[in-house]
Amino acid sequence: MPSKAKRALLAGAAVAAAWAHGLPLHAQAASPAPAAAAAPDGLAPGELYLEADEIVRDDENKITTATGNVEVRYEGRTLRSDRMIYEEGEQAGQGVIRARGNVQIINDDGSVEFADEFVLDDEMRAGVALGFSARMQENIKVAAASAARRNENVQELRRAIYTPCEICAADGSPKTPTWSIAAERVIQDKKRRLVYYRNARMRVFGATVLYLPVFWHADPQAPRTSGFLVPHVSASDRRGLSYEQPYYWAISPYSDLVISPQINTSVNPFLNGQYRRRFYSGDIDFRFGYTYEQDFDGRGDRFGETTHRSYILGRGSFRPTEKWRWGFTAERASDDLIFDKYEIGDAFESRGPYVADDRRLISQLYAIRQDRRSYASVAAMSIQGLRRGGDETNSLDDDNDRTFPLIAPLIETHYEPLATLAGGRLRFHGSAVALTREQAPLPLGTRLPGIDSRRVTGEVDWQRTFTSQAGLRVEPFVTLRADAYSLSDVLTGVGAETTARNTSRALATAGATVSYPVFRRFKDSTVVLEPVVQAAVSPNAKQVVVGRRADGSPVYLNEDTVAFEFDETTLFRANKFPGFDLYEDGARLNVAGRASVLWDDGRRANLLVGRSFRSEENAVFSARSGLRQKASDWIVAADAQPVRGVSVFARTRLDSDSLDIHRLEAGANVNRRWGSGFVRYFTDDLDINADRRENLDLGGELYLRKNWGVSFYGNRDLQQEAWVIRDAGVFYRDDCLRVDVIYRREDTVIGRLGPSDSINVRLTLATLGGPLYGR
Repeated sequence: MPSKAKRALLAGAAVAAAWAHGLPLHAQAASPAPAAAAAPDGLAPGELYLEADEIVRDDENKITTATGNVEVRYEGRTLRSDRMIYEEGEQAGQGVIRARGNVQIINDDGSVEFADEFVLDDEMRAGVALGFSARMQENIKVAAASAARRNENVQELRRAIYTPCEICAADGSPKTPTWSIAAERVIQDKKRRLVYYRNARMRVFGATVLYLPVFWHADPQAPRTSGFLVPHVSASDRRGLSYEQPYYWAISPYSDLVISPQINTSVNPFLNGQYRRRFYSGDIDFRFGYTYEQDFDGRGDRFGETTHRSYILGRGSFRPTEKWRWGFTAERASDDLIFDKYEIGDAFESRGPYVADDRRLISQLYAIRQDRRSYASVAAMSIQGLRRGGDETNSLDDDNDRTFPLIAPLIETHYEPLATLAGGRLRFHGSAVALTREQAPLPLGTRLPGIDSRRVTGEVDWQRTFTSQAGLRVEPFVTLRADAYSLSDVLTGVGAETTARNTSRALATAGATVSYPVFRRFKDSTVVLEPVVQAAVSPNAKQVVVGRRADGSPVYLNEDTVAFEFDETTLFRANKFPGFDLYEDGARLNVAGRASVLWDDGRRANLLVGRSFRSEENAVFSARSGLRQKASDWIVAADAQPVRGVSVFARTRLDSDSLDIHRLEAGANVNRRWGSGFVRYFTDDLDINADRRENLDLGGELYLRKNWGVSFYGNRDLQQEAWVIRDAGVFYRDDCLRVDVIYRREDTVIGRLGPSDSINVRLTLATLGGPLYGR
């Protein structure tokens, strides 16, 4: 006789049975299964939970019928419907579930499938559905007249539509998706990680814009799969019409390869590639390119001999233990302009802990050990320069790799013992480096031997902090250091004649930093004022002299302090030289005043004004540093957020007497509902190359309507009174599509590459990959 049970909430009846093992299903609870790890829903592996308003069991025909608010949970899946019929099979796995009316299947990955009717196996892994639809990960929606799930890997849809776009307006009414793909037949193959279409039509705003008899793309639910990536199309005077089609090969779960041939109408093809592999302790990433071609200028005119041209940009990073890590970078190019001529992006990005200057490649090998109290590293590196002068006929302004040193080894150590000394913190530092240079970096193409240098440094510094009850803060400090140098190939000033020598020195600095912050609370803000004074004294430092200028002034060894700026970040350094070769000596006094205003609504403003004084002039500092005189240039730095979404900043160095601007960097950022943007202004009387620089950089987006906007970007060299680059564009965007049309004018002249114009069309479709470029 059939048995009946009321819904669990009313009568307490529920069902738990081991369906996977083909055991009989009854209205009452089955015998508990052996102990096993419970799933998030509380069920052990193989157990099933059934709940409904009414459950009817036909023991003779082995049919169970559930009616009204049916819910079945099994192996992480949940089925809900108005009515469900379960027919047990003769053997395990042969049972059939029939669900009708408002059917939902919620999978363990969060995706939800809907249908008017479902017929499934008893593991809910294969079946057929009528009136099917689904909401998958990444907000993907699929609907079809019918769906057949062959197994857990293959699903086939008939008269289907696919879209990642919203299909309901804010008020709940139906909405035409921005773009969709409709097809007579769609097959999702999870094993191959592909989605296939037959007689596919791509629709934009409901209108068919493309018909494809056969079409496929990577399964959006799959993390990675082999296949063609978005192509790159361009047209230029340099290479003519260019088409680059990348292909992604998922070699294994831990390695992949992208092969990207670039076909050009004016020059020979160029092959780009990228190989990545992950290991148990790290990973490697190699980019490479190759062609066999003559050189060519900005107009595409060939010259010179036909030869092999290539590049490699590789890195590896490994962490075998928690404290140890090691790695390398391998960066080389056969031509100074290869990245510009073939439009290869991100060539000069940082790939390791040691970074070269712009348009220079660095190859390095390093190992680092670090814990809470100590740090040690050893490295070796070499540099290739790709900078070109503006004169096509004169290569003397180009980078000369023979003037860059081979750095091997570079050793750095730091240790801070747990114990204190006289109540203060104690630190030990060690450093050693060897530099080998083939040619001296002299002008006018002079080829003379370069200095080879080796240095060993040991340093100890002590610091303690005292804070009075009134808030006065005093931080005394002491630094002791010893350096030993071995120099060879030092020019004597007589032709190419060189000499060698060894030298050593002892250095020391003692001083104290005193600050006294005070604050006052106003109605809706807090104001903080803080005067800061730092006094430091050092005995006369023995600088390492390697030559004399024509006027008799000494030339100091300076391998690690070439790029030095005096600003708010270096004002309170007792030794303002960031490297080891130069050392600040004498008595000096660094003073500044800080002020901050913090409003309760999140607005803020900060200001710092300071300068440095010394007992006597110091010619070791360069003329452009602002630190040679007894009274240094003024340092002023300010930043503010006057309203939400708007921030401004400025930092400048003013002449010590006339207050003329020697260096200024200022800018603003805006991020509001109607748009976003930035502006930067920079000027420097004398940069490290002894040139004056003045530059304006600005860009942003302005949203004219909900989905429409304009974009702009510009970089202007104010010293040359010329634009370096200009962009102006219009874009459309919504939840699943963005289209940009951008006009670009590049006025930069690098070596033999001249100005260029281009129009870029960038199309980004949600779930189908990155931008599609066409020019």
